[in-house]
Amino acid sequence: MSADDLLGRATLPRLAPGVRPLVDPAELRTRVVHFGLGAFHRAHQAVYTEHAAARSGEPWGITAVAPRSAGTVHALRSQDCLYSLTERRPDGHRTRVVGSVVGALALGPDARAVDALLTDPEVTVVTLTVTEKGYHRSPATGGLDTTAAPVAADLAAAPGGPLTTVVGRLAAGLAARMRAGAPPLAVVSCDNMADNGAALARVVHDFVRASAWPDRAQILDRMAGTVAFPATVVDRIVPATGEADRAAAVAALGVRDALAVTGEPYRQWVLEDSFTAPRPPWELDGALFVPDVAPYQLTKLRLLNGSHSALAHLGAAAGLTTIAETMATDWGERLVRALCAELSSTLPAGGPDPGAYADDLVARFRNPAMHHLLRQIGSDASLKIGERWLPALRELRARGASTPVLELALAAWAHGTRRAQAPDASPGPHASPGAGVSAGPGAFPDPAAEALAACWRPADRPVGTVRALLRVLGATDLAEDDALTTAVAERFPALDAGRVEI
Repeated sequence: MSADDLLGRATLPRLAPGVRPLVDPAELRTRVVHFGLGAFHRAHQAVYTEHAAARSGEPWGITAVAPRSAGTVHALRSQDCLYSLTERRPDGHRTRVVGSVVGALALGPDARAVDALLTDPEVTVVTLTVTEKGYHRSPATGGLDTTAAPVAADLAAAPGGPLTTVVGRLAAGLAARMRAGAPPLAVVSCDNMADNGAALARVVHDFVRASAWPDRAQILDRMAGTVAFPATVVDRIVPATGEADRAAAVAALGVRDALAVTGEPYRQWVLEDSFTAPRPPWELDGALFVPDVAPYQLTKLRLLNGSHSALAHLGAAAGLTTIAETMATDWGERLVRALCAELSSTLPAGGPDPGAYADDLVARFRNPAMHHLLRQIGSDASLKIGERWLPALRELRARGASTPVLELALAAWAHGTRRAQAPDASPGPHASPGAGVSAGPGAFPDPAAEALAACWRPADRPVGTVRALLRVLGATDLAEDDALTTAVAERFPALDAGRVEI
């Protein structure tokens, strides 16, 4: 294909009507600024915003700011900020072009343009998907880590000087907006972490507080009344785009798209209803505005993320490689439903119905078009299961409730730790027993791989190994629960044989 065959506004009339954007990008204006130019935003918030603009007739356009990837900015600009989204459906893929993004900027080179947008009265919403690392939070305090080199450099920068962190650029832009007396604004974290709104508010306020700006106290006072930081819960599985996905987009569109993204059909967005400024009517596309997102966050963490981890570790023990494969077994659906039922009493009121949520999970996980690797989900388990399983396990056992499904999941994780891999490392001739060993699909990368593998001492009984593994997780209280460690260890023989017994 020639350069004329690249997706862009000039090629839109050549596309089949069913794959064109829902809105005319020329009729939109930048009213939302988004930090983060990754696939998730393009498959999630940008889609909700396009539907909101189309259904309301309001010109809600997005300018996206890339913190690092100038290449993505260049590619997006070359396509007039258009890109395609392919939904991977069991009954066949569906591709169409998304038109809600109307501008693309790079955080450093386009700093003046970013600042101008942050002070523009027409811009009333800022959204972010920069991953938890982009917040530069201190593990000890949860606030801004002012000793982190990029943050320290931003704080030391002269007024108007270069800023390299999203937190620094956002804080500087909000400060300029407060000085200009611009209208209220909502700053919406869409990153997948608990209390994301409060976390973002804290690091931004901490940056202003630590700055050398003589008017920082006045800025903080004005922000308190005019800048809201709603909490959110976002959900959609968006796999990395491969060459096959790009080829499929070309086949569906008839033009080239260098920025094609794919996602599952399901998507969810729950937002705290605390906006102080005009916003896109995302509810027209199914977004939920609620007083408190915490019940939804905990449901997602325990039911979706908890089931995902359980399927990953049990699937690995059974020699499988993808979530869809685990759901094709005679135990996959039973596992998901049983775990959701076991955990349902630990969920607060005000969230989704656990039974209906389990129905959705079964349908999502069964989707054969989603090749979601167990290795991806099961990696870094020592960091994940402490949030996904252990708090609920403690709560249930404190009540005297039975926990057979969590015990099974914990046994599968423990069983796989003897084959855990250190991330980005291959075993050398003097590797510890089990560390870095690639022993089939159960060899998941984990930052605690060596400590976990060291728990498998030949002289120890299985119960002792389980206790040692729990101590590595920092769960000393559970390690001392004799009934729990015995129940977990008793699952090992079946797992050794590749059997999953629910």
